[in-house]
Amino acid sequence: MKNKQSIPQKSQPPKDEIPKFSYTWIYLVIAVFLMGQVFFVNNFQAKETTWNEFVERMLVKNDVEKIVVVNKEKVEIILKKENITTEKYPEWKEGSPGPHYFFTIGSVETFENRLSEVREKNNLDRIPEIKYITRTNWTSTLLSWILPLLIIIGVWIFILNRVGRGGAGGGLGGANPFDFGKSKATLLDSTTQSKVTFEDVAGLEEAKVEIREIVEFLKKPEYYTRLGAKIPKGVILVGPPGTGKTLLAKAVAGEAKVPFFHISGSEFVEMFVGVGASRVRDLFKKAKAKSPSIIFIDEIDAIGRARGSAFSIRSNDERESTLNQLLTEMDGFGTNTGVIVLAATNRADILDKALLRPGRFDRHISLELPGMVERKAIFEVHLKPLKLSKEIDVETLAAQTPGFSGADIANICNEAALIAARHGKDSVEAQDFSEATDRIIGGLEKKSKIISPEEKKIIAFHEAGHATVSWFLKYADQLMKVSIVPRGKSLGAAWYLPEEHQIYTKAQFIDKLCAALGGRAAEDLVFGEITSGALDDLEKVTKQAYTMVAYYGLDDKIGNISFYDSTGQYEQSLQKPYSEATAQLIDEEVRKLVKNAYSRTKTILAKHRREMKELAHLLLEKEVVVKADLEQIFGKRGVNKEANPKNKSVYDNSETP
Repeated sequence: MKNKQSIPQKSQPPKDEIPKFSYTWIYLVIAVFLMGQVFFVNNFQAKETTWNEFVERMLVKNDVEKIVVVNKEKVEIILKKENITTEKYPEWKEGSPGPHYFFTIGSVETFENRLSEVREKNNLDRIPEIKYITRTNWTSTLLSWILPLLIIIGVWIFILNRVGRGGAGGGLGGANPFDFGKSKATLLDSTTQSKVTFEDVAGLEEAKVEIREIVEFLKKPEYYTRLGAKIPKGVILVGPPGTGKTLLAKAVAGEAKVPFFHISGSEFVEMFVGVGASRVRDLFKKAKAKSPSIIFIDEIDAIGRARGSAFSIRSNDERESTLNQLLTEMDGFGTNTGVIVLAATNRADILDKALLRPGRFDRHISLELPGMVERKAIFEVHLKPLKLSKEIDVETLAAQTPGFSGADIANICNEAALIAARHGKDSVEAQDFSEATDRIIGGLEKKSKIISPEEKKIIAFHEAGHATVSWFLKYADQLMKVSIVPRGKSLGAAWYLPEEHQIYTKAQFIDKLCAALGGRAAEDLVFGEITSGALDDLEKVTKQAYTMVAYYGLDDKIGNISFYDSTGQYEQSLQKPYSEATAQLIDEEVRKLVKNAYSRTKTILAKHRREMKELAHLLLEKEVVVKADLEQIFGKRGVNKEANPKNKSVYDNSETP
């Protein structure tokens, strides 16, 4: 027997997958019906005509049986059935019921007068019967009331959907239209747990010790409660942007293995009064129902600003009521057992003092910019997914990125991989990291920017002035590279490797001032005139000089007085913490400080003018000069030049630039 081949059958949808019924079609049918009632019901039979056609075609020929005046504004004409023929009225069938025609009138009196004139003029025996009626269009009347109401209700539902979308339970979604008062916090539980752990967070060892203790308490509370200890109710993470506050919170969510609610501070406040406080209550209600649990509020300064201060908008009662509710929930008359609040901000100075007190945020963890060792650990984390060449040295990368945050380091690693891929390389090399660092610090290289030879020469001597002064100053940062390639808004730049200090002396500050003024002094010394290219340098010099005089007490006339305001009370206030006489004295001392630094800078450049000129010509030739070339020109930094002679310059040693 031949095997019967199975005939493929058309796939049919499962019986249980019945399309959901939509009420939209019902609404559409009702709307079409109502519109049809308005535009067609009353006029689907009668044909519109004119006064002249009515008189000449119908009235004079005695074909009109009845005239009906409706609401004193419209005349309906009913013809005699026996007079309706296809020859006279081809648009009507014989014996068709009326009304057959209609036209509008201005007033009943005018209509009657004109009708009498027609009768006399045409010697008509009689005028057809005229009937006056008042007709009410109930459909139009009801629609005029119902339609605006439906529009208002539709707009209101649309607004509620927009407000409630993305909130608890995914917004309204056809459910309760007043869910906009619910919390918008996202819940991470056993099924949607964060995959980030403490191993993914590098460079924050001290912070991880304090955070890990809270995680351990949630896992083993009896280990601490046996001695009568209580876990902190709140932990606030404070630090500059990019230092890993949110990343640390993600690690807590991944390690704690308890319900984790996370929300941004700005999501509490909406356009409706009382919504913020309602969402705070709902958030803590859900967290208490799932205790032990953690609530993470990112950017808490959005609702935690100090009340009644210069930073606070005094008329924003909604924000203050939200803050008051948060204070009550964290440590009020009621109990808040088993709920730990974790918050993050980079503006702790503007937060309300009642929010930061013990009992609410017991622990304040400060996250600073990573040091050398911490940057190395961060690089090791972000370098794992990259395919690196053997020449990559993590310590060198960490040393070349002082002042970089964890986010900056992650950006460098990603940018280096993109540059290597753009050049078709099989692995990421050290040159790629160098270009990525230059890209992030200086901006995108502007190869298309056209610079005249005269401007390029000025830029070369400007950067050579910076390099020369910083090379021969004891406390200036170590120079690594000089470039006259335009990047971002700058036409040239000098790359330094600054040493990391916690405190600075007056001599160190003055050396930094001189190094920043090197470009302006070089222009003045070589060309006899100055340009606008030193704008950024002068801004840094002015700010640093005022900081030395007014904040650090490094001026002899001002003395050991600091006008620095750590509380921020005078930041938005017109009142200054010193008199007009003191302000004038500060200005005089700042000018004197900058003037002396500028004079010292010109003296250094005049002494080493030949080296500066040689470097400027080398920049014009190569555009980028690295440390090896600098040592070839200046000699070893910090070593007596007479005891360390260098190769003779190949450039002209004349004094002309």
